[in-house]
Amino acid sequence: MTRLRVAFLCSLLSTVLAGSVAMRAQVPISPPVQGPEQPIPYSHKTHVSRGLECRMCHVNPDNGKLMTFPATTTCMGCHQTIAADRPSIQKLASFAASGQPIPWVRVYQMPDYVYWKHGTHLAAGVTCAECHGPVAEHDVTTRETNVSTMIGCVACHNRKQAFTDCGDCHAPRQ
Repeated sequence: MTRLRVAFLCSLLSTVLAGSVAMRAQVPISPPVQGPEQPIPYSHKTHVSRGLECRMCHVNPDNGKLMTFPATTTCMGCHQTIAADRPSIQKLASFAASGQPIPWVRVYQMPDYVYWKHGTHLAAGVTCAECHGPVAEHDVTTRETNVSTMIGCVACHNRKQAFTDCGDCHAPRQ
């Protein structure tokens, strides 16, 4: 198939998808999908209320695909003294003492065939809550939006009038 045909088919698919998702823009999943069980209970609500911001714990090295989870030493920076007597913090301390990272389980996961980066979206001014929902308002993280689906991505790009081309997300990267 020639590149022109592929480009035409991608354009056609994008147009069809745009029409089918125009009424279903990036919407919350209702009810939210319960997230996976985590090794340690963690409340974004509690931490945000104490002045922490997403990027203080979740960093994006080299504008990569995945935001990192905080290093155990980052958590222990406060929890050496704060709530140190709680069983969950004692479990955190045991991870830190062993040098092991906390084995967090991702709540949102993009398929491996999708070439996507947080860095590009952060540089465009997209906020964490636009994709992940009001995580800062909850004690337990759940999957609240359709951000990890093609419909969710295309709907957001349409709403923001951002260019969408199949090759941006689905072409193999060198």
